[in-house]
Formats: sequence, structure tokens, C-alpha cells
Amino acid sequence: MRVAIASGKGGTGKTTVAVNLALSLPGRVQLLDCDVEAPNVHLFLHPSVEISEPAGIPVPVVDPELCNNCGECSRLCQYNAIVSLSTGTLVFPELCHGCGGCALICPERAITEKLRPIGVVEQGTARGLRTVHGCLNVGEALVPPLIRQVRAKADPEAIVLIDAPPGTSCPMITAVRGCDYVILVTEPTPFGLNDLGLAVEAVRALGIPCGIVVNRVGIGDGRVHDYCAAENLEILLEIPDDRRVAEAYARGIPTLDAVPELRSRFLQLASRLRNRLPRAADAALQKGGARAHL
Repeated sequence: MRVAIASGKGGTGKTTVAVNLALSLPGRVQLLDCDVEAPNVHLFLHPSVEISEPAGIPVPVVDPELCNNCGECSRLCQYNAIVSLSTGTLVFPELCHGCGGCALICPERAITEKLRPIGVVEQGTARGLRTVHGCLNVGEALVPPLIRQVRAKADPEAIVLIDAPPGTSCPMITAVRGCDYVILVTEPTPFGLNDLGLAVEAVRALGIPCGIVVNRVGIGDGRVHDYCAAENLEILLEIPDDRRVAEAYARGIPTLDAVPELRSRFLQLASRLRNRLPRAADAALQKGGARAHL
């Protein structure tokens, strides 16, 4: 079963929740870092990287000997990645989304494809967890294809936690689409409330149930709690505004290691999550028992 940890804005503590929830869940657990523009799960868990694979998308290559400049490929492409001119057909690889439509529609079979690198996908193990993260190449604009390649590594026999990109744009949608449950992390501030509302609308549009984690409780007001009550959204966990949590984050230390009294709260979150997932997830949670390091 797949559970995404997302947020309407950056800096709410999404990765903090993802890492510490992964350490709290019993059984077979896998953590996917789909925030590929700024992956940081590995900074807390320090996994031993066992597999590193280049990731890319297929882009067209036009054979000028076969191409008759009919323009069918150019008319099909919605991203202007391939343009047919009287002097020949031009390809702009950075604009290509890798759909493969131009190669399929070409009547002269003049278009083949080659892989254009966009990043890397790494798999490893840390503290009994299987981890996967993607890292987008500097200057690369296409995020969703790499997220899909990270998600393709999901273990079908495990509880899969997905650390999603912040916001409500294409990368976040790509990361949470098809998940069984979404945990939305927010903070009790006006910005947090505004972006939480956007994230809730996005998740509801996808038809995925969700619950709320409120981080840094004590720095703002009660409007986030009022919103959750009005929208019938369950608050799964509250994390207090504690300097020790911030210091641990800055040092790359999981919250459970730095503030052990919060362990019971994350165990409670794991229990609540278990009660909200289908029976298949419940069986997976029970299969492995509690983690040895808990």
C-alpha cells in the first residue's frame, strides 16, 4: 500500500514526518524520496547506496534521409519539441516530454528515439528501511518523469511511504496520484492555512483520503484547527514547536533520536494510519512485527 506525505508549501516538516513515520512503522517499509529537485531523506538516514541508475526520457531522432517534411510530427506535438520546416525537421530535446507520439505517427518511419539523461535513481538500505531517491540534474526542468521512475521502484509487498514535492503543481500530483492515503503536513500560520486548503482541494480532486499533521504547534493561532474541524479533516498528529527538533533537523538527526519523548506520538500516528488503510496494508504491517530498533 502507498501513503504519500505532502504539503501545500515547502518548509512545513514533510520530510521530518516521512522519516520518523518510516522509523515507527512495523513490518516491511520502503521510503521513496520523490522530492527530486531537493532530495534530503538520505541526509537523515544515511543509507548505503546499493544500486545507482541513470534516469532519462526518450526523445526523437530524425533521419533526414527518410524524412519528407510532411509535418505530421510537428502538428501532433503539444510542446513544440519537434518542428517541421522546409529545410528539415528540428528537434528541441529539452522541450520533449517523451510521449513517443511523433515516432508512432511518422508515415515514413523516419523517427527513432534515444534516451536523454535527466537525473539518477539510487536505492539503498538504512536502519532496516529500503530507501529510493531521485536526484534531478542541475538545470533540468522536467520533474514528473523522474518522479515516475522513482515510484516504479516501489516494493509491492511493503508499506510504501512517498515523500512528495511541496506545493500542488505537477510534481506533487505525480507523486501522490494512485496512493491509498495522503498525510498533509502544515503549520499553524496564515501561509500554512492558505496552502493547506490548496493541498486538500488537490487531494480531494484525485479522490484520495487524507489526514493532517500540524507541525510547530504554538507558533501561530487556531485557524488551522478550525479549518480542519469545518472540513471534517482528522488531525493525526501535532508536533510542538521545540528547538530541539529544529536543531536535530539542522544536524541531519531524526527527531526520534533527538527528542525520544516524541516517539510515542509517532507510534500513535503509525497506529492511526494502520487503522485507516485497507486490510492488505494491515497484513503487511503485522507480517514483520515491530522494528528491532524501536
